[in-house]
Amino acid sequence: MSSVWLTHPGRADRENDPLAETTTAEEVIFDGRFMKLVRDSVRLPDGGESQRLFVCHSGAAAVVAVDASGAVYLERQWRHPLGRSFWELPAGKLDPNEPSLECAKRELHEECGLSAAVWTRLGTLHTAIGYSNEAIEIFLAEGICEGEQMLDPGETLEVCRVPWEEALAMASDGRITDSKTIAGLFWAQAHFARRRNAD
Repeated sequence: MSSVWLTHPGRADRENDPLAETTTAEEVIFDGRFMKLVRDSVRLPDGGESQRLFVCHSGAAAVVAVDASGAVYLERQWRHPLGRSFWELPAGKLDPNEPSLECAKRELHEECGLSAAVWTRLGTLHTAIGYSNEAIEIFLAEGICEGEQMLDPGETLEVCRVPWEEALAMASDGRITDSKTIAGLFWAQAHFARRRNAD
């Protein structure tokens, strides 16, 4: 194995990438409302062949909603695969052909009963690159106005306002383990620092 020392690495994705695998066949094993399971046959860079099993996901949006006092809105929601509740940012799956920002606004309103005057895109999180193509666009929402929740049938969650520094502590000490929530909180913190430095 050889390695290259990079002092200023650029983007990992590149044109004419020597690491690229070429898909030669695709088989949809399961196609559901939420996601589908796909098995691709691929040609490897060395000419060999292999298979890749992965989950196709339509994408999602998540929101770091911060009010005038500096508190952030978090949800406590049950997640069946792990058999427990988690602290999370408001988030949800994109509807067909729905822009990420519109999804973020919709989910914030439906799950928390909130709207926001100012929206800033923080970044894209790829949640499970080894077995899924899911991408979550994360947005910062400011200028919060409270309204009424409009939860989907069967959707149950608790909405809490948490002081900003406490939310960061939760993301650092293990009380928050959800990846989109950890990323969103620290991306927002970096955004706030850049904004302060620009003033």
